[in-house]
Amino acid sequence: MPNESMDLFEHHAEADAAGARPLAERMRPRDLSDFIGQEAVVGEGSLIRHGVENDRLFSMILWGPPGCGKTTLAGIITAKTRCHVVQFSAVLSGVKDIRAVISEAKKQRQLHQKRTVLFVDEIHRFNKSQQDAFLHHVERGLITLIGATTENPSFEVIAPLLSRCRVITLEPLSVAAMTTIIHRGLRDADNGLGALHLTITPEACAHLIRAAEGDARSALNNLETAAHLAVSDARSEIGIADTEKALQKTAPRYDKTGEAHFNLISAFHKSLRGSDPDAALYWLARMLTAGEDALYVARRMVRFASEDVGNADPYALRTALDAVEAYRFLGSPEGELALAQAAAYLATAPKSNRVYSAYNTVCETVRKTGALPVPLHIRNAPTAMMKQMGYGKGYRYPHDEPDAYIAQQHLPDHLREKQFYTPSDRGYEQTIRARLAEWRRKKAPGKEPPS
Repeated sequence: MPNESMDLFEHHAEADAAGARPLAERMRPRDLSDFIGQEAVVGEGSLIRHGVENDRLFSMILWGPPGCGKTTLAGIITAKTRCHVVQFSAVLSGVKDIRAVISEAKKQRQLHQKRTVLFVDEIHRFNKSQQDAFLHHVERGLITLIGATTENPSFEVIAPLLSRCRVITLEPLSVAAMTTIIHRGLRDADNGLGALHLTITPEACAHLIRAAEGDARSALNNLETAAHLAVSDARSEIGIADTEKALQKTAPRYDKTGEAHFNLISAFHKSLRGSDPDAALYWLARMLTAGEDALYVARRMVRFASEDVGNADPYALRTALDAVEAYRFLGSPEGELALAQAAAYLATAPKSNRVYSAYNTVCETVRKTGALPVPLHIRNAPTAMMKQMGYGKGYRYPHDEPDAYIAQQHLPDHLREKQFYTPSDRGYEQTIRARLAEWRRKKAPGKEPPS
């Protein structure tokens, strides 16, 4: 049975006295007035503030990056309600535990006329059957669900459950909010480091904030380590050397199966498309240093070469494929330079999506028109019977004509005048455009090809 509590963050006096709890845990706000950095979510007039002040809670999913205040906010909400509150860890609990919660919720309603608020931390770790287990009870109002997740709920929470909850999006904490949190941690004599009478240099504070990437928990715990380093050297000021020692080397926060994966590859692709080599190289480095599969990135560049560069620079596809081969041959880190070279080339190449657009249009046309017959004159005629039926009759061999071109029909009769591919006037496609314009004039005398 999961732990039940009216306060998710019950004060442990003995642990505090021993200094066992991390600074970030001790500094958790207990009230909305102390909750820093999410004004859009908890400010005056917000749904959450109205719900807390009037004890009219609603089912919600708190979605945001680590350390932005999801669990803290859930603790404040549940501490203020008169409802029966159950804390639930999606990591440690299963369907059996969910059934026990439902059974207790029914007793609370029957015996005490109390609603049950169920807080599920890391709700994205519940599988479909576990989420289904309390879907009906959320729908009936037996359970008011508060879930917390770092993952995009639209990917990780089943649609029926998601439709019955409000998604509350929390953002990474701003520099201003993080600065306030750090200085509050230094000044607070009851729960923070106030008894040490320490100050912090602006450079050291900025270093903590930069490394934390909007994660208050990370910043506070690193601050505590830096503070102990300063005190051990009998100094009253935390400097940049202390924060560097406290931080050591931190790996970028990245989940190769989560939203960050899709956000970064999207930024990379759009930077290539936007002809911005600086941004393309930046996002490439962000992914590779975070542990992204380099061949996944390379495959995306191969796709980009056809989709967004196309025939404006036919060599782009060859460059992307060469980068794949070079990376396979060299591996990391040496092979990453080949990927960087390809990224810079693709970003600075002339762009055309005309082949991509033409092919999409062709596929849609095929879907609408079905299997139109091949014109008889371009059918193969390997047998006498086929020749008698007219297969291949009237076909003219282009290599026997001037410039190896003959204006004859190759599309089905129903589409004989259709033009799918219209090259741009960028890069090598300008040459293709002029060539096609001449051929199309020969094919349809008196008609100007579309621009």
